[in-house]
Amino acid sequence: MPEAQSRSIDDDSTAASASLAARFATTRQLSEALAAPLSEADATIQSMEDASPAKWHLAHTTWFWETFLLRDYLPGYRLFDDEWPYLFNSYYETEGARIARDRRGMLSRPGVAQILDWRAHVDAAMAPLLEDPALADLVALGIAHEQQHAELLLTDIKHALHQNPLGPAMWQWQETSAIAAPVAGWLEHPGGMARIGMLSSEKPGGFAFDNEGPVHRVLLDPFALSRSLVTNREWEAFITDGGYTTPSLWLSDGWAWVKANAISAPLYWRDGQTGGEHFTHQGWQAREPDAPVTHISYYEADAFATWAGARLPTEFEWEAIARAEGSDPATGNQLDHPAGCEAPPMPRGGSALFGDCWQFTRSAYLPYPRYRPAAGAVGEYNGKFMSGQCVLKGASCATVRGHSRASYRNFFYPHQRWQFTGVRLAKDL
Repeated sequence: MPEAQSRSIDDDSTAASASLAARFATTRQLSEALAAPLSEADATIQSMEDASPAKWHLAHTTWFWETFLLRDYLPGYRLFDDEWPYLFNSYYETEGARIARDRRGMLSRPGVAQILDWRAHVDAAMAPLLEDPALADLVALGIAHEQQHAELLLTDIKHALHQNPLGPAMWQWQETSAIAAPVAGWLEHPGGMARIGMLSSEKPGGFAFDNEGPVHRVLLDPFALSRSLVTNREWEAFITDGGYTTPSLWLSDGWAWVKANAISAPLYWRDGQTGGEHFTHQGWQAREPDAPVTHISYYEADAFATWAGARLPTEFEWEAIARAEGSDPATGNQLDHPAGCEAPPMPRGGSALFGDCWQFTRSAYLPYPRYRPAAGAVGEYNGKFMSGQCVLKGASCATVRGHSRASYRNFFYPHQRWQFTGVRLAKDL
């Protein structure tokens, strides 16, 4: 190999390692900054099985680095504590026994300070591995994993604080920016063959989750996607018109869920003498009529779409529009660092496809043609959950900016709504 070419390749490798190390450091710092306003008690409580304590998120993401990188690739590395993998493994069967998911809130010890010491220990130990090009894909996966848990930390603590009758605020914040008025109209697509999935050449930082591929083609009929998310004002009209009491609007499972759980509004809504309110990271706040509605289930999204004379898009339609419009996944209202640690996440509105709320599609979360899970324990990350869940697209106000993309596939069960989930309507042309 000519010397000049060799030097160029070496320079590119060094730059890539430096970029990966910077992303690692920023992501680790963000997790801790998001948890900083919490007391020890705040960080320990668990409000439901779907949610985890804030300090568990800090610990589990650290367990990930220790288990999948340091243990296997750093010679001589010893676990910070031999008993902690039992506490902080999530669902990796190949990694052995673990504490039951609904018992994570019983972990009064180790405390937050001990977990932060562990994080600092792991961060220092990771330094040489961040420079190894052979580990770049695994490091990128770890960064994306921790970014997901940053969002979960925010949504899980919101659910926990909502259980307190006092409605405590995680952040004291005076909102200064106005809610963007919804943009009327539709983004039309002529249909035809559409390429779905992430090409290797498109991967930001050389990474995408395995469930985003393989790339394949789908045939689309002409359709249109709303320029704006459904708003609180529109949802209030749905409620006023009997949306939650009209069984013909609902899927059978959805109607059973409404009746069994006495559902009459999105999660975190309440009406009082001073008008409609919703619970936020700032405590109870007046609802902004033009802000996107959020914290709804797939069942609610589908019922609203039926009421509105429209439907939910498929995940393929959503991705095709995002590509056709050239939408930048780094735009829209998403979580920034360090500003995201100072201002609470809140849907703001506008016409960006990305940001504010994850958007339900009518697509089941299933493997793409020729999909094969990754080898080893990391193969448990996505593939084994491809049953009974719905695909969501876009990003939310709690999603770390730069984490999502057009091919990104989020997924939840149809009854779940503690995440920032919303609706963007579709229709046939």
